[in-house]
Amino acid sequence: MSVIDAVMLGAPVAVAILLVVAPRLGRRVGMVAVSVLIPGHALLWLFEPYRQWWPLYLLLVAMLVVVATTGRELLGRIGIGVLAAISAAVWLVPPVPELPEPTGHYAVGSEIFRWVDPARPEPRTEADDRRNVVVQAWYPTESAAGRRWVYLDGQDALPSQVAGVPSLIMGAYSHIDTHAFAQGPVSRARQRWPVVLFSPGYGAPRAYYSGLVADLASRGFVVLAVDHPYESAVTELADGTIAHTVETLPVDDPRFMVERQEIRTADLRFVLDRIGAGTDLGPLTDRLDPTHISAVGHSFGGAAALSALSEDRRLTAAANLDGTLYSDLPQRTIDRPVLILESDRDITGHSARYLDGNADLLRRLRAPSFRYEIDEADHFGFTDASHFVSAPVRFVATLFVGGSRGPTDTQWLTNDILTPFLLGDHPGIATAAARHPGVSAR
Repeated sequence: MSVIDAVMLGAPVAVAILLVVAPRLGRRVGMVAVSVLIPGHALLWLFEPYRQWWPLYLLLVAMLVVVATTGRELLGRIGIGVLAAISAAVWLVPPVPELPEPTGHYAVGSEIFRWVDPARPEPRTEADDRRNVVVQAWYPTESAAGRRWVYLDGQDALPSQVAGVPSLIMGAYSHIDTHAFAQGPVSRARQRWPVVLFSPGYGAPRAYYSGLVADLASRGFVVLAVDHPYESAVTELADGTIAHTVETLPVDDPRFMVERQEIRTADLRFVLDRIGAGTDLGPLTDRLDPTHISAVGHSFGGAAALSALSEDRRLTAAANLDGTLYSDLPQRTIDRPVLILESDRDITGHSARYLDGNADLLRRLRAPSFRYEIDEADHFGFTDASHFVSAPVRFVATLFVGGSRGPTDTQWLTNDILTPFLLGDHPGIATAAARHPGVSAR
């Protein structure tokens, strides 16, 4: 939260408290404060319309009524006290979350590709639609200037919730600094860069991993973060349509996750087709290393990454971050390296399907494999979601459910381990893990 936001939020609450505990002094101070704060908030609204601040706007109106009228002071003070308490709770949810800055040597550029697969129908719509796949590239650049890349697709057409997060608090998420610059040139430090396909968790948009993938790109990778339309909460398709989640099977249907794992696998393989077929990739054209392409995913995306590795030899390795495997994936034999990186088992409560499935897959593996557990990391620490609430809220949450490592440390640690793995530096994986306390090999 910026200093201006803190003042514009804190000042009305402070004056309201004064009106409640010292009415006479509060009325004198309030008359001056309200005459400044109401125009100030009106001006702020023009630039940053924080919809989640509605209790604060009601508080300002109530304060104006109280300081401008007489009679029923007790009722007015009670109302102001209630609104002040609700407004103070707004501190718990910053209107513009702050993502950690990338730690690598490179500035980060970004570009979005909205592709259509003519060979596949869209299974979740009744029309004769073709399957869309949306990819956001994050890559090393030497141009740390220009327009910053936006956060969410469909900012003005969000559903009621986005992967469990109420869209009411997302009104100003277009102001989130992703630390990525739009359409800058690829760094000339290398002619061709190693590529990472990234698949997000179930229902989550690619945006929720901006902190993780921007940091990975700053370390010298081209990260292609994939949105899976009609499963993701919000995605802008190639024709400008905003697609929301569409479920065609009950969640308890045994085919539910199996079908979606197959669709995701096909999406990732389609991305491989596009980057290997001479497609115009804007600034990335002729800058990708086709012999060095890995897949990484979180949660359900981790299953998709391993599934794609098992079906497509163009992938050289895959990493699964906390992902449960479905269908016959645990019984497949894979002959390329696999990394499983998981949050604290006691905190996350990994299911037997997760534990046994990944163990079965590793037992069948015919290549180097690595499995690490991150102490005091929770399942959502790989995502940006924890940044959507204030630090005090995160602290209180750790007292009840754990996860004291926090998202910033979890993501940096994850990329410290991913970097040598994705580069094929297998001895460097243990070295990287040893630099962080509480990381244990499984």
